[in-house]
Amino acid sequence: MQFIGKAWRGIADSGLTITAQNIDEQGKCLVVNGDGESLNGLLPYWLCLDEMNLAPVEQYFADYLSVLETREWCWNDDLFTYRCDPLLKPSVLSLKDKDGNIDTAYNTQLRNSLGFEESKYDGLWSLICKFGLSIPFNLMVAGTVNMDETTHGFSRKVIDRALTFDFGEFFPNDYNQFFSPENKDKTLRFPIYSHAKKEHLTNTVDSVKQRSINFLTAVNEVLANTPFQLAYRALNELLLAVISANPQDEPTLKAVWDDFLMCKVLPRIEGDIDKLGNEPSLIEQLEKVLAEDQLSDIWHQEKESATARPDLFREQKEGADDAAKVIRIGCRSKAKITWMQTRLSNASFTSFWP
Repeated sequence: MQFIGKAWRGIADSGLTITAQNIDEQGKCLVVNGDGESLNGLLPYWLCLDEMNLAPVEQYFADYLSVLETREWCWNDDLFTYRCDPLLKPSVLSLKDKDGNIDTAYNTQLRNSLGFEESKYDGLWSLICKFGLSIPFNLMVAGTVNMDETTHGFSRKVIDRALTFDFGEFFPNDYNQFFSPENKDKTLRFPIYSHAKKEHLTNTVDSVKQRSINFLTAVNEVLANTPFQLAYRALNELLLAVISANPQDEPTLKAVWDDFLMCKVLPRIEGDIDKLGNEPSLIEQLEKVLAEDQLSDIWHQEKESATARPDLFREQKEGADDAAKVIRIGCRSKAKITWMQTRLSNASFTSFWP
């Protein structure tokens, strides 16, 4: 909570306007107003929960996962409004004594412990006490997990609300680069959209606004009548991923789809032959759709070939221009699906996790 308060102070110190407004007839709530240029210099605040599945995530993180879905960006040309439901409600921030009066000692202690003691935050703290402390848009939460017999697994509720990165796949170990790294990770920042709209895709290779929808529809048809079928949340996140990557060619668009499979679709699939079927299994059916149609452009390309998909999270340190810095890699989902199917055939059970 102290770190969330720090992120809010970062927003306040940047000069963005924090007020209370009526939003879509939902009553007054805490909102942030500003323009696109003012976001450029605002730093993201990364909160890392190490070993987060030593305890059941669904229990201790339930409130955050629920409030996370209420974040809402509204853009009007270059002007934006951001709102989110409170993570700490006003009743928690302003306790009352037995006579119905605000417990000022408690309120002051809480204000100081959250880092809002300076007088320049008087207005912001007053708004927080009245409308609650919500999730700031510049806060990004990441967690490390080890999926083994000593930890708790993730339910689909958690996986649906997170991006799952298998570090061995996205950030592979290359011992030859230990002393002289040739690659570097791309810089990530906070999102500026909550809901994908057609106009956001206009300048991408998916400008017809339908290809990514057709891709996920094809995947969902394979998953129909199973616990792994995807809902609207998945489609919105796929389109947001396309908007973020801003693909200008076919390999880049297919790379977005490929990474989406790795982050959102395949981590949900697990079970034995009774659950996944056999001859062909659910995994084999999905492989056929991807290899013969949806990802055929990158499915059969060799690693580092000129037409292979680009790595969207890493780039080469040295290069004459952005194009020369692109790292070409093989299709990630192809390797993972092959591994999952082999495990199913050999052990009669499979999952995304080793």
